[in-house]
Amino acid sequence: MCLRTTQRRNRDGSSVRHLQLAHNQWDPKASRSSVKVLYHLGREDQLDRDAIRRLIASLSRTLPPDGTLAVQAPALQLLDSRPLGGAWLLDQLWRRIGLDQIMARPLRGRRLDPLAERALFAMVCNRALEPLSKLGCAAWVTEKVAIPGLPELDDDRCYRSMDWLLAIEAELAQQVYWALADLLTLEVDLLFFDTTSTSFEADEPDPPSHGADKGFRTHGHSKDHRRDLPQVVIGPAVTRDGIPIRVWTWPGNASDQELIRQVKEDLRAWKLTRVVWVTDTGFNSAQNRRYLQRAGGHHITGEKLRGDSREAQSALARQGRYHKVAGNLEVKEVVLDDGTMHDRFVICRNPEAAERDQAIRAQLLEQLETAIAGSGTSIRLRVDRAAVAAAQRLDGKFLLRTSDPAPSAEEVALGDKQLLQVERAWRDMKTTLDLRPVFHRRQERIRAHVLLCWLSLLLIRIVENGTGQTWHRLRWELDKMHLGRFSGRAGLVQQRTETSTAQRTILRALALDEPPHFFHLEAAADSVESA
Repeated sequence: MCLRTTQRRNRDGSSVRHLQLAHNQWDPKASRSSVKVLYHLGREDQLDRDAIRRLIASLSRTLPPDGTLAVQAPALQLLDSRPLGGAWLLDQLWRRIGLDQIMARPLRGRRLDPLAERALFAMVCNRALEPLSKLGCAAWVTEKVAIPGLPELDDDRCYRSMDWLLAIEAELAQQVYWALADLLTLEVDLLFFDTTSTSFEADEPDPPSHGADKGFRTHGHSKDHRRDLPQVVIGPAVTRDGIPIRVWTWPGNASDQELIRQVKEDLRAWKLTRVVWVTDTGFNSAQNRRYLQRAGGHHITGEKLRGDSREAQSALARQGRYHKVAGNLEVKEVVLDDGTMHDRFVICRNPEAAERDQAIRAQLLEQLETAIAGSGTSIRLRVDRAAVAAAQRLDGKFLLRTSDPAPSAEEVALGDKQLLQVERAWRDMKTTLDLRPVFHRRQERIRAHVLLCWLSLLLIRIVENGTGQTWHRLRWELDKMHLGRFSGRAGLVQQRTETSTAQRTILRALALDEPPHFFHLEAAADSVESA
């Protein structure tokens, strides 16, 4: 079917064009097609164009959404265009994990904001795509980005939703874990835990009389090298694939020695069958090791080479050959059994690191001997060669202790190297997600802010593991997909840009559907009345 134009010439030499609705019809006798006129629209210069628009709008309602715009009047005005790709992808993962349903269950039967789940997703999405304050996030949702199911947001709704998130923290973390265990077949035989700190641009820590927030933002051992600022301590538990299954926030002066026990206690209700906790030297104590071995658990813990542990010194003194297990890693295993303790020690050596240690020591000794020779003091100074030789024996080495008899020495060593997954989690929370600056003062809001960053990191890790690409690269590509809002005489329409090859590859790698081409169709009032 087509619009057919015929032309007739008048006696005065002028011409008149007539419009007809026609289609080609096959004539079997003549063995050719012929034009059949269905409707005469009249002279082109006398055409009732408003009637044509109403006819098109009426016919459009019988078409699927993907075909509607093709028959709309061409005179459209672009009202705005908002990024869609990143929010769409994160929302699909959010729903696949079941976070929408996990959060919806506590809402049922309670007088809570029905859009609390959408507001929380928007804040999680904001951390991943364009981290802003909660006030900035509200404006970002309302004016700049397309968030499925949430056309606008205000900061009051953000704060109410954060308070509600903290109230369901324990239940949420457990439900998320079990959802991920089914979805990703998580390997939780190794759980990596370590802590970091984040500081606040505040002159003074929280005063002792600050009620529920007593001493939460306070001075402590700063891993950000900002001992002059109050801080809080943050600790994630991460799987060997880098998936953060939960995060904790403590006062800024909390001791690492005590935190690991609370973490294990909080996860006890999850009834994990077998877990080996991997921690660094900061968590190593006899009390912590015994605690981690409760209920069949085990640990892989870093030991200080120059510490006062008699077991560690005994393990280092044992003779034995190193075995190469990786390109730059050699291991030697020592088992100590005194009747009450049965621990395995794995001595790891990196030959390249040993060469660097030797070069640095040689340079320092040369500088020291030069300084002694030129000191001109009457006090006799000398280099302690025995101490130098003792330090040399530790070049390029690190020591691990484990209670688990199952893994090989190689698996213990490589498992400890995966502790870098926690450091990677810190780095991404502080840079990609802009964990700081933290614009909150109250303890509850600070903890809720960290939970939002955890959920955002969780989604990012799933995307990175599923695609094999970094989030920075993925975010750049997804940001190119926009949702445009158009206005015409026939009404309003929201249509997205076409899916690029790179975007299609990302979605297919994660087994996610492409967004629909049309999100909203609204006929103009006069079109509806005429129809």
